[in-house]
Amino acid sequence: MNANPATPLLDTVSTPDDLRRLKPAQLRQLADELRTEMISAVGQTGGHLGSGLGVVELTVAIHYVFDTPVDRLIWDVGHQAYPHKILTGRRDRIRTLRQGGGLSGFTKRSESEYDPFGTAHSSTSISAALGFAMGSKIKGQPGRGIAVIGDGAMSAGMAYEAMNNAREAGNRLVVILNDNDMSIAPPVGGLSAYLARLVSSGQFLGLRELARKFARKLPRPLHLAAKKTDEFARGMAMGGTLFEELGFYYVGPIDGHDLDALVPVLENVRDAGEGPILVHVVTQKGKGYGPAESAADKYHGVQKFDVITGEQAKAPAGPPSYTGTFAKALVAEAEKDATICAITAAMPSGTGLDKFAQMFPERSFDVGIAEQHAVTFAAGLAAQGMRPFCAIYSTFLQRAFDQVVHDVAIQNLPVRFAIDRAGLVGADGATHAGSFDVTYLATLPNMVVMAAADEAELVHMVHTAAQYDAGPIAFRYPRGNGTGAALPETPELLEIGKGRVVREGTKVALLSLGTRLGEALKAADHLEAKGLSTTVADLRFAKPLDTDLIRRLMLSHEVVVTVEEGSIGGLGAHVLTMASDEGLTDAGLKIRTMRLPDTFQDHDKPETQYDEAGLNAPQIVDTVLKALRHNSAGVNEARA
Repeated sequence: MNANPATPLLDTVSTPDDLRRLKPAQLRQLADELRTEMISAVGQTGGHLGSGLGVVELTVAIHYVFDTPVDRLIWDVGHQAYPHKILTGRRDRIRTLRQGGGLSGFTKRSESEYDPFGTAHSSTSISAALGFAMGSKIKGQPGRGIAVIGDGAMSAGMAYEAMNNAREAGNRLVVILNDNDMSIAPPVGGLSAYLARLVSSGQFLGLRELARKFARKLPRPLHLAAKKTDEFARGMAMGGTLFEELGFYYVGPIDGHDLDALVPVLENVRDAGEGPILVHVVTQKGKGYGPAESAADKYHGVQKFDVITGEQAKAPAGPPSYTGTFAKALVAEAEKDATICAITAAMPSGTGLDKFAQMFPERSFDVGIAEQHAVTFAAGLAAQGMRPFCAIYSTFLQRAFDQVVHDVAIQNLPVRFAIDRAGLVGADGATHAGSFDVTYLATLPNMVVMAAADEAELVHMVHTAAQYDAGPIAFRYPRGNGTGAALPETPELLEIGKGRVVREGTKVALLSLGTRLGEALKAADHLEAKGLSTTVADLRFAKPLDTDLIRRLMLSHEVVVTVEEGSIGGLGAHVLTMASDEGLTDAGLKIRTMRLPDTFQDHDKPETQYDEAGLNAPQIVDTVLKALRHNSAGVNEARA
């Protein structure tokens, strides 16, 4: 078991006010203890590790220099904010990270006044910080907007849209570019740190403004030449030309682990009278913890681990994951079809497409954190006769809804959407739950929407999508391991819009979509024990519906219940619409829909989340009994 480390200086710091009472010479010790505490905590809870370790010194420096929470600090994505949480009054709960009832793995407004903006999706921080900065400016109140954004997040267009709109915020907006992949700047050293301090200093800014005033009096061609020479010279030395063109004063690059360099630079930025400022810091993921430094990808998100050895707890052996099953099935299809290609938005391992890329590098595309581009890029490939599979988490596909509508569905282009992390996802909570994809996709003309009940069904759906050229098609599947279903040696080509009856009965019909099928079968067992003959159907398709099957079951059963792991407006809504349109409810048929509640559910174990959502077997039984006006005490029997 990992013992809690000794942290005598950190023990004296509960809030940034305590931190700001320290002497500069004490900050190094504080950062070291903060890093040790974070490693110990995540070792006990699991969670995101490498990114937080990389910003320990930056976190200390920002809270030391700026007046948080008056100055609004926004961490892009927020998965690197564990050190921030420790320093902002939540250390006593840090070992509840991502546990039911515990701290969120991301920043969350309801947790602390030091979390002014909830984050978990990428590239939103500059827009939000600009909003805070402009709001304070308009109201005549103190306070800056400070955005800390990674170099990966800067690949998304939204970051540049915000920067292009930032001039009016003036020096109330500070953007800190956390470059932890060396993707923009070369390694930094003493010279870079010296230059950063120099160009951020009041003396330099004063001289620069004096030079500007002089240049304005020159003839226009000379004035423009002087302006460009100043910007280009600093851009050549420090890589800031792009940011200058967007209206930011660029400072950097600077070593993000050197507190002696960081603190003076941030103090100069704080006191500057210039417009928006971008500070470019270079950090190392996993900094200060050997296993994470040597394998940053494996220690980005971790299970519980032994702090001494770095060995992570291994999940018990079980069936293959849905993600792995998808990747293997897609590779098999691509071996037979040279037009199949795969697209991911910065999640190659998370979607399993790293395996595809190893086999077919020329047909594999990681476009970075740019879901909108990914979808329209896939549309272009489809229009050119390719068969693109766009593999994106359900929660991230939301970011590209307009592109799905305008660039894919309206043009009826055969883009295949592989929707990972469908349904509830456990420790990542509401921000990453795949709650809405069926609802927002099944409303679209031309779209086909499938949901896999198990890993064997997923193999069939990959094959079906590969063969479907009539328009866009999507298939969804959850996070985690499959059910243990035997995988087919030869995949089946599913008939579009046709479901299957898994169990035949006469009184109650359970219409399942997706992986709640197992719970529907358990519920059927309990209902049969009560003398209620029950049919269980796996509809497979949310769109188009299997109207023949649904009509038959409605006409031959007393109660019909739809069960899905998605929000209102999905399968249940489409079934109700069909029943209404065809007058199938006129003869007293009882229809009930079971779906995710109209709330954003907090993080917890997935099984607990589904129980809270009312989508497990006992709640299905209860829904049927209530529809039949039976005593709902049968729920307790079902739980037994």
